[in-house]
Amino acid sequence: MKRWVKKLLIGLGILLLILLAANFGLNIWLKTQLPGYIKKNTDYKVSYKTLDVDLGSGNIFASGITVNSKNPQNTNVIGLQGTIDTLKISRFGIYDAIFNKTISSSDLLLAKPNLNIILARPVDRKTGKKRNPVLFENIRINKGTINIFKYTKQKFLSVQELDLFVENLQMTEESVEDKLPVVFDKYDIKGKNFFFRPDNVYAITISTISTADGQMSVGNFRLIPLLNFDQFKKFYPKKPKLFEFSIPKMEFKDIVLAKNKISLANADFQNPVLTVYNTGIKSPKTEKKINFEVNLEDIRLNNAAVIINKPDGTRLLSAKTLNIKVNQLKFDKVTAEEMIPVGYKDFHFSGKDIQYSNHQNFLVESIALNPKSGEIRNLILSPGTPEAGKGSMDLKTDHIAFNINKFEFVKRKLNLDLKDILVENIKGTVKAGATKPKVNRGPGIIQSVIVRKMSVKNSDVVYDKGMQPLAFHDLNATFNNIEIGPKPNNQGLSFKIKDYFLTTRNFAYKTQFYHLSAGLLKLNKNKILVNNFAMKPLVSRAQFIRMIPVERDLYDIKVSQISADGSWDLFSDSKSINASNVTVLSADANIFRSKIPKDDPKVKPLYSKLLRSIKIPVTVNHLDLKNSVLVYEEDTPESAGPGKLTFSNFNMNVKNLNSAKTKGKPTRVDIKIDCSFMNLAPLSVNWNFDVADQNDRFSIAGRTTNLPANGINPFIRPYLHVTATSGTIQEMLFNFKGNPSGLNGAFNLKHKDLKIAVLNKENHEKKGVLTAVANLFIRSDSGKFPEAVAVENVERDPTKSFFNLFWKGIEQGLKKTLIGVNVDKTEKTVKNAVSSVKEVKQTVKELKQDIKAKKEEPKPQEQKKEKKGFLKGVFKKKEKPGTE
Repeated sequence: MKRWVKKLLIGLGILLLILLAANFGLNIWLKTQLPGYIKKNTDYKVSYKTLDVDLGSGNIFASGITVNSKNPQNTNVIGLQGTIDTLKISRFGIYDAIFNKTISSSDLLLAKPNLNIILARPVDRKTGKKRNPVLFENIRINKGTINIFKYTKQKFLSVQELDLFVENLQMTEESVEDKLPVVFDKYDIKGKNFFFRPDNVYAITISTISTADGQMSVGNFRLIPLLNFDQFKKFYPKKPKLFEFSIPKMEFKDIVLAKNKISLANADFQNPVLTVYNTGIKSPKTEKKINFEVNLEDIRLNNAAVIINKPDGTRLLSAKTLNIKVNQLKFDKVTAEEMIPVGYKDFHFSGKDIQYSNHQNFLVESIALNPKSGEIRNLILSPGTPEAGKGSMDLKTDHIAFNINKFEFVKRKLNLDLKDILVENIKGTVKAGATKPKVNRGPGIIQSVIVRKMSVKNSDVVYDKGMQPLAFHDLNATFNNIEIGPKPNNQGLSFKIKDYFLTTRNFAYKTQFYHLSAGLLKLNKNKILVNNFAMKPLVSRAQFIRMIPVERDLYDIKVSQISADGSWDLFSDSKSINASNVTVLSADANIFRSKIPKDDPKVKPLYSKLLRSIKIPVTVNHLDLKNSVLVYEEDTPESAGPGKLTFSNFNMNVKNLNSAKTKGKPTRVDIKIDCSFMNLAPLSVNWNFDVADQNDRFSIAGRTTNLPANGINPFIRPYLHVTATSGTIQEMLFNFKGNPSGLNGAFNLKHKDLKIAVLNKENHEKKGVLTAVANLFIRSDSGKFPEAVAVENVERDPTKSFFNLFWKGIEQGLKKTLIGVNVDKTEKTVKNAVSSVKEVKQTVKELKQDIKAKKEEPKPQEQKKEKKGFLKGVFKKKEKPGTE
C-alpha cells in the first residue's frame, strides 16, 4: 500500500473519531446543558426525557418534551406552553438557532402534541421591526391538540385529534393582520372540533375534517355570530349585516394557501344554510383595496337555503333547494371593481320555493339560470307592505323563459343582449303608482340592453291607474328588437322597438263615467283593427248631471269596426303617427249635454289649435267615417226633456288630418260630410282649416234641401216651446269664414208655407195669441229666388265650442231671412208683445165690449181706433217684411 493512501486513511479515521467524539460530547452537552442554554438564550423553557442529536445531519429526536414561555406576558414573541410526546426534527438549523435566533427545519414531526400557542403582537409597521420567525418547510403532527391564541389571549384557532402533514408551512405574526393565518403548498389533515375566531363578531367551527388523496371532507361547518342581533346593532352600529352560515357537509381538493391567495377545486357543499340579518344601515363606501384573491376551479352548492331578514326581524327573502354550480370562480382586486365582484367561466343555478316579501311580494315555484338561458315556473306577485305613491302587482304566470346572447358588465356598465323572452299565461292586475315629476337620473348602470324578440302569450292582464282599469283578455303580443340605451346627452334612457304585433279580445277600459270595450283589438306598426268597439256610460244622465261641476258632454258610442293602415312609432323617443287611411264603419254615437250645470269657464281652442298642440308628428291622409248615426241631445233647466238633432247615414271624409309637425308636408285639413238631417233631408258640409295657421282661420259651407219644417221639432220643441206646424225648407245654403273671434258669411234660405205654434211649459196646449203674434213676424214664403242675407259680426264666446259659434251663424241667418234685416228691432217688438200677452188679450176683450155698447160715443171710438191701429200696424209690418 502506498504511503499517501495509508496517511489518508489514518486522517479520515482520526476525523471520524473526532466527529464521533464531538457528536457524543454534543449529545452529552445537549442532554445536560441545552435546557439551560435555551432558557438563557431564548424566550422559552424546555425540558425532555430523552434527546438525541446528529451533528452532521442536524437531525434531532426527543421525547417527553415540555415547553413553556419564560415570560408569558411578553407579546413580542410567539408564546408556547404544552407537551409533546415525541419530537423529530430533520436538518435542524443549529447555526441559525444559536447565532441568528431563527428556528428553522426542513421536517418537523410532533407526536401527540398538546400545545397552546400565543401569536406575537403584529409588527409595528412604523418601525418596521421584525419578530424572530419560526420557519418549517414541512411539518407532521400526529394525534395533536393545538390551541392558538392571539396576543390578547383571545382564542384564535384550535383543533383536537389532529393528524397533519403540511409541506412548506409558513406562519408568522403578520399572517394574523391582513394575510392568511397559515399558508402552505400541500397538506394532509384529519381532526375534530376545529375552532377559528377571525374577529370579535364571528367564530367558525368544524366537527370533523379529513383528507384522502388530496380530497378534503369537512363535517358540520358553521359560521356562528358571537353576538345576538340586538347586541350586534348596539356594539356595531355602522355595520349593515350580520351573517350565520352552516354546511353539514362539504368536500374539495387541491387547496392552496399562499400569502394572500386561496385556491381549491371541486368544492361540493351539501345542504348549506345562510341567514342574513339586515340592520338597515347602508354599506359605507370604502376606498380600501382588496389584497387577496380566491380561485375556485369548480364549486357546487347542493340543496342550499337562504334566509334574509329585515331590520324589524320579519322575513325579506327565503329560498329553498338552491343548487349552484360555478366553473372557474374568481375573486380578486380586479373583479372587486366590477358591478358583479366575481368572475366565472360558466355557472348553473336552480332553486325552488323562493319568496321575497317587501312592498311587492314574489313567490317562485322554480327557477333555472345559466349564462345562456333562464326559466321560471309559476311566478306569483302579490301586493306587500303598502308604500305611499308606489304601484303594485297582483299577478301570476305559469312560465317565463329567455335565451341570452351576451351578459356582461364593462366598467360597471351593463351590456345585455337577449335572444328572446317568452312569458305565458299572465293573469292578474298591475296598479300604477302616483305620477311623480320627471327627474333626470341619467342612464344608471345601463350601457346597452337589446331584446331581439319578446313574446307574451295567452294572458289576461289589467292595468289600473287611478281606479281606471285597462283590461287585456286573451292577450298575445310580440315585440321585435327592443333597444334600451343612454340618450346622446346622457339625460336618461332611450327606448326603441323595431316591430311589434298585439292582439287581444274583450279589451276593456273603465273610467269614472265610461266603460270602453272592444271585441277584438289587433295592433302592429302598420295596421290597427278594432271590432265591436263600445263606449257606454256607467251612470244615468241624471247621475252624470249631479256628478259634474260644469257642463260636459256624455257619450254613448258603438262602432262596428275601426281600421287604420300606415306606419307609426309609439314607443321610441321620436314618436310619430303617419296613417294613410283610417276607416270607421257603422258608428252609432249619442252625445248628450245638459245646460243645468254651470258653464265651463275654460277657453275652448278651435280644432286647428287643438291639433297643433299635439306634441308628436301626426298625419292621417284619409279619415273616413262611413254609414254612421250621430245624435246630439241637449236640455236646459226650462226644457221639458232634451232637444234632439239626428244625423243619420253619416259619411265623413277628412283629408290630411295633421299636427303640423312634419316639415315639407301640407297642413290644410279638408272635411267633407254627407248625411241625412233628422232622417228627412240630405245635408252636405265642406269644412277646412290650416293647422299651421296661428290665426286659426277656417271656412265652413253647406247645403240641405226639402226639409219639412216640422222635422226640426224634436230639437226646438222641448226647450223653446215652439213647433213648426207646416211648411218646407226647400233649400238652405250657408258659407261662413271665421277665426277664434267670430265668423262672417252668407246665408240663403228658400222656404214655403212656414207656420209655427207656441206651446205652454208642458209642451201641450197651443197658445193662440202668442202663436198669432209669432206668425205675424215670420215670413211664410221666401219666394222663388230668395236673396242671400249677410251673416255679420257673429262674436264667439271663447268658453264655448266651435259648434256653438257655427249655430250662432245659422241662427243669425235664419233670423234675417225669416224676420228681416232689422232683426234686433223686430226681436225687441216680439219680446214686448210676448211679455204683454195677458194685457193684449184683456185689451182686445175690452175693445169688443166698448164697440158693442158705445158705438155712438166718439171718444171711446177714437180710443178703439187707436188700439186697433196699433195692432194693425204691427200686422201690416209683418206682412211686408221686405220693407225693413
